[in-house]
Amino acid sequence: MTRVAAHGLSLDAPLGWDVRIYKRAPDDEPVTTHPVMHAGNFALPEERGDYGSGAVEIMGPANVFFALLEFHPDSVRTAMFSTRGLRLPLLAGQFDPQRMQRNIPGQSGLQRFFQVDGRAFCLYVVIGSHLGRAALAPVASDAVRSLLVTNSGGVYRSAVAVGAEAGP
Repeated sequence: MTRVAAHGLSLDAPLGWDVRIYKRAPDDEPVTTHPVMHAGNFALPEERGDYGSGAVEIMGPANVFFALLEFHPDSVRTAMFSTRGLRLPLLAGQFDPQRMQRNIPGQSGLQRFFQVDGRAFCLYVVIGSHLGRAALAPVASDAVRSLLVTNSGGVYRSAVAVGAEAGP
């Protein structure tokens, strides 16, 4: 495994995974932008949308992709981001074709909204085969298990809620 880190995010990239962390330049001042992490068990294309457009279209049935997007710090005070830490494991029954940003035949997705140390995040996961979700869900879950977030003091904290059971 290789640790990939940037912009206060860190992940132990599983063997064969392509992981990228970036922050887009703002189009206009005083607009702020926030970090995005993309990871897949396939080669990611250079051009990708924040939620993985450009990548999910080239996925095969054995592929897994996830996007971790940070939102403005004010989002932490909203109900959507009230969950502290990422709840794992990601379970096969939580993946659904209707949870995709855009319907791609055969694929399935899920989203989780959570916060870590005052930072608000959305985890969006796509698996290449809805029919293969029983095998692919653990691959996705294991890939995000090492996710770490830096708080304002520079100390890394696990983004994963320890001992938490994933809800429906």
